[in-house]
Amino acid sequence: MTPKVDKRVWSKTQNVVVSANIFAKLPLEKLAVLLDNSDYTPETFPGLIYKVEDEKFSFNKASYLLFSSGRVICTGTKSIKHARSAVHHVIEDLKEVGIEITKKPEIKVQNMVASGSVGGRLNLNEIVFLFDNTEYEPEQFPGLVYKLKGEEVLQNITFLLFGTGKIVITGAKSEKQIKDSVKFLRAQLIDVGELEK
Repeated sequence: MTPKVDKRVWSKTQNVVVSANIFAKLPLEKLAVLLDNSDYTPETFPGLIYKVEDEKFSFNKASYLLFSSGRVICTGTKSIKHARSAVHHVIEDLKEVGIEITKKPEIKVQNMVASGSVGGRLNLNEIVFLFDNTEYEPEQFPGLVYKLKGEEVLQNITFLLFGTGKIVITGAKSEKQIKDSVKFLRAQLIDVGELEK
């Protein structure tokens, strides 16, 4: 018999940030001229900002920070697969304007942000006193910030919890971590009587 799935409990990745080493020095001033949708203002920021806005790609809202060292930060994709594709896309763009890149890039997930729901309303005024590592100032912001500490696999996860039961998850490095963190949070809320099973 298949376990019952509560459709009110869910998570969906909204943004993936990856860093990549493309093993090539990048002449940022030259690239600012050659790449459309790029901005380079070294007086205010040491990297070149480059945006892809092409509807034919699944990562059509990807933005990049390119650094002269060959380090690339990519944000704006909704999956690790799309983030990897976006890095390979920027490498192709760089090759097209004469940058020699011969090595395979080293790509590392830095952060994933997801939205979701724990499946029921939450009393944030109670939760702030029941959980450690929380911040809640409703006159400043309607969400409660809850940082997981001491949970080895989930230790970098931070939640924003809202009274509606909606949540935002940051600090994850994989889809599995996102799903596991929602299960963990839900179990904690049930344990302290803030959610029904």
